[in-house]
Amino acid sequence: MEAGGTAPMGMPPGPPQMVPMTKVELSLAAKNLRDMDALSKSDPLCIVYLKETGMDRYSEIGRTEMIKDQLNPQWIRKVEVDYRFEERQLLRFSVFDWDTSSSKPEDQDSLGSVECSLGEIMSRQGSQISLTLKGGGVLIIQGDELSASKEVITMNFAGTDLDKKDLFGKSDPFLIFYRSNDNNSFVPVHKTEYIRKTLNPVWKPIIVPARILCAGEHNRTLKIECYDWDSDGGHDFIGECTTTLEQLLEGPSTSNTYPFINPKKKAKKSSYKDSGKLVLKSASTHIEPSFLDYIRGGTQIHFTVAVDFTASNGDPKTPASLHYLQPGVDNQYALAIKSVGEIIQDYDSDKMFPALGFGARIPPNWSVSHEFFLNLSPDNPYCQGVAGILEAYYRSLQSVGLYGPTNFSPVINHVANFARTHQDGNNYFVLLIITDGIITDLPDTRKALVHASNLPMSVIIVGVGNEDFSAMEQLDGDEKRLSHNGVYAERDIVQFVELRRYLSSQQEVAQASLAQAVLREFNPVQIIQVQFIPVQHLLINVITSQFNPVQSNSTQSNLEHPSPFQSNQVQLIPVQPRTSQSIPVQPRTSQSNPVQPRTSQSIPAQPSPVYPIPVQSSPVYPIPVQSNPVYPIPVQCSPSQSNTCSLTSPQPSPSQSSAVHPSPTPAH
Repeated sequence: MEAGGTAPMGMPPGPPQMVPMTKVELSLAAKNLRDMDALSKSDPLCIVYLKETGMDRYSEIGRTEMIKDQLNPQWIRKVEVDYRFEERQLLRFSVFDWDTSSSKPEDQDSLGSVECSLGEIMSRQGSQISLTLKGGGVLIIQGDELSASKEVITMNFAGTDLDKKDLFGKSDPFLIFYRSNDNNSFVPVHKTEYIRKTLNPVWKPIIVPARILCAGEHNRTLKIECYDWDSDGGHDFIGECTTTLEQLLEGPSTSNTYPFINPKKKAKKSSYKDSGKLVLKSASTHIEPSFLDYIRGGTQIHFTVAVDFTASNGDPKTPASLHYLQPGVDNQYALAIKSVGEIIQDYDSDKMFPALGFGARIPPNWSVSHEFFLNLSPDNPYCQGVAGILEAYYRSLQSVGLYGPTNFSPVINHVANFARTHQDGNNYFVLLIITDGIITDLPDTRKALVHASNLPMSVIIVGVGNEDFSAMEQLDGDEKRLSHNGVYAERDIVQFVELRRYLSSQQEVAQASLAQAVLREFNPVQIIQVQFIPVQHLLINVITSQFNPVQSNSTQSNLEHPSPFQSNQVQLIPVQPRTSQSIPVQPRTSQSNPVQPRTSQSIPAQPSPVYPIPVQSSPVYPIPVQSNPVYPIPVQCSPSQSNTCSLTSPQPSPSQSSAVHPSPTPAH
């Protein structure tokens, strides 16, 4: 290989799917605090504590300044915290009447405290929450993401008159992009495909985050090297050039046509001019919203649980059974439900979750069902929070007969039908399947997953017990993209985790470890990847906030407390990429046609949905239910009346009558 640089043997490290952690800044204000001073008002200061995963106590992570004589403070000093989606990060906010003679909280008079999770704050639209302090008054918390640059760069390059490097043919050129470091060294950040047998290549468009390409700094030096690809990895150096993103974004011009220089050739030959040229064809930039941007904009995560009631779990009355209920100890199914559910429930405004069972004989006719309501209600599958799911699970164990086989496709199609009718970017569906054994409808399950791969949904499979789960690994497309009959999944929507790897004698540690493993696998990037949201058309709520104290009666409910972070301007701003052609991207409006999901021609039309989800801010969405009657639709639920919603009964779907399985002999 000639001088000028060594081409990496493989692809340079590409951009990660999503930074697993981001920093969040908390702004704090309070209203109607208690007055603790006889001759003046209280001097409030707020301390924020975090309870780390697996820890049994809170640790201080930051505090505000003290404000003199103020019962309605708006603190200026912010508190930063690392946000991790896969953990339930509990926060405690303690407000004190601060006496400057001591810096210790225990020496101060308490004005009240309150606890909540970081997920609860960030999942609220606008990432703002009002909480009543124990002791009187209201604390208002505003969360803002302090992420790295969300800018994404798209560029298209061509080469002209490149050096011929192959003895009996032309070159097979490819490009490697490097960014400069502060010590003047270079690190590879992107590599193109190679194009066979050409001296005038046109490479595919390059799409790379600005934080990867140039650390978010447009004037940082970029080096571009061109190589002739060789199958043995000994790629031949053609030449190099340097530029900046700032220059590239000026668009195609003579100033963005770069000669490739080979330093060795230049040193040897005074007549050397160049080894070909790199020509910029186009360059643009746009802002790619993060997971928190979607959540702040109102995207709801809808959580559904499906529990395996097949006979391979063992008799629930015996201690060897995976369904055995021991007082004070969660079995593996309950552990999985709590691990995932307690985190995801913070991102669902109504916390009403459909819960399903499969592989059991169900009363009163004892027919085998692969999709029954876990609470055994004839008309409503919803459970109130994780506690409601567990209650329904325990009730089912006392009422159904474990049977078989282990079929996943009915519950996958169940959730997919919801997702298929709600592709507006406001809803994302997560199905948690907990199972103990080998899947028996693998072809149908593969088909269901491939058909669902372009929908706003993810499937998390948790394997319990000690069975062989190799078939589950086939469904998780980390190594090989899932396919069915030659049709490939558009994205990997399945994540599989074996629970036994995370079991511990300490249940809280096991629960936290499993949650991290499952949700790190799920990863909020799934929401960002969904192709039903064209990023360049996304409308972002931009709220310009300022501290503006608003008086309020402390006896009002939390939802009625006006925020001191009053918006003086609320706008819907379309994200418009900066393009060299200066063509603005128009935002979608209510008059524009909705984006249709891409579907395979072989996918049959889905039957009419028949039941919707209860909510105040979630969608109304129906679905055909196998072997279950149509149930009423909860509507117009207020946050404080989620258990007293009015009911509207839809008409039965014709598709249901043929879905009931034959009835075996009842169990006695």
